[in-house]
Amino acid sequence: MPQIPTLDDLGDVAGKRVLVRTDFNVPLEQHEGGPATVTDDFRIRSALPTIEWLTSRGAEVVCASHLGRPKGEPNPKYSMEPVRERLAELAPGVELRENLRFDPREEANDPSFTAELIDGIDLYVNDAFGASHRAHASIVGPPTELPSAMGLLLQREVEVLLGLREQPKRPFVAVLGGAKVSDKLGVIEALLKNVDALAIGGAMCFTFFAAQGKPIGDSLFEPDQVDYCERLLRGPGTIHLPDDITGLDADGNFATYGTRLPGGAKGFDIGPGSAAAFSDVIMDSRTVLWNGPMGMFEDERFAAGTRTVAEAMAATKAFTVVGGGDSAAAVAQFGLDDQIDHVSTGGGASLELLEHGDLPGLAALRDAHDARSGGAT
Repeated sequence: MPQIPTLDDLGDVAGKRVLVRTDFNVPLEQHEGGPATVTDDFRIRSALPTIEWLTSRGAEVVCASHLGRPKGEPNPKYSMEPVRERLAELAPGVELRENLRFDPREEANDPSFTAELIDGIDLYVNDAFGASHRAHASIVGPPTELPSAMGLLLQREVEVLLGLREQPKRPFVAVLGGAKVSDKLGVIEALLKNVDALAIGGAMCFTFFAAQGKPIGDSLFEPDQVDYCERLLRGPGTIHLPDDITGLDADGNFATYGTRLPGGAKGFDIGPGSAAAFSDVIMDSRTVLWNGPMGMFEDERFAAGTRTVAEAMAATKAFTVVGGGDSAAAVAQFGLDDQIDHVSTGGGASLELLEHGDLPGLAALRDAHDARSGGAT
């Protein structure tokens, strides 16, 4: 497979106008009667090494990103202005265009939109890992027309996540959580071929309990995935499920259960015994991937399982990877993100790369116009 071009492949960037596709899809706080503000600038700061690499070599950088889901039309709620203000503080002089998804041609991968994006642009850099699983105009279009490369953030994501697929230090354990088995079907199968053990928490564990014939009360589960979970449990590979659950009883009172929940009860977190057991699995490993919270950690009553796993990820000597999304938000909330070896900037993208070993945005860069020479000939 051809190599993905890096920044060095662009040649001399001095005086060049470079379009950098960033992922500035950051959380905003709306203020009544006033402008919104960025509440977490992690994704903006993550792009700074690439921006600084280019500007320090004399390039003029133009950033472009999406924000939220404006459904193809301008919406003040999703204006890039708050992001632009924060970027100006962190990287003065760098331009940021308006929300790409204000135009329906972005998600439609319309070549006319690509042409407008690259008008007056000399080089293209994709540093938006979190959007690289989308075949959108700003991701796959510019490499067909311009010398292109991956930025430093995207390069690091690819190195780490493909390293998990190809040569992890063993034992290699994956901890998966979140609400739905259906969101992780492909990656569960891909991981089971590669990991030494898979630990499953979050609401998705209830579909596995149902597959074992255990009563789950009124807990969230996916009836159409029960047969699939039953096949996984019968198949090769070690799957760890929770031994206890915390949640609410039929009267709405906090309660702890084993793995059989009575009628009316709802599970919202793995229990303390399960959290300890999952922590032991993490501590005994040399590589750990975590994607998805163990429970409804936004509610302090049901944050203990996720917090315990996060603390084990921070304490272990294993190489630790948090696969973006809610699990990245959790380690940040608990103040442990700086103790994780790699926190991915893309939840869905990280899972897709682990499952398939490639993404549309990476494939586009591999086939980039004049990528290897960078137009430097």
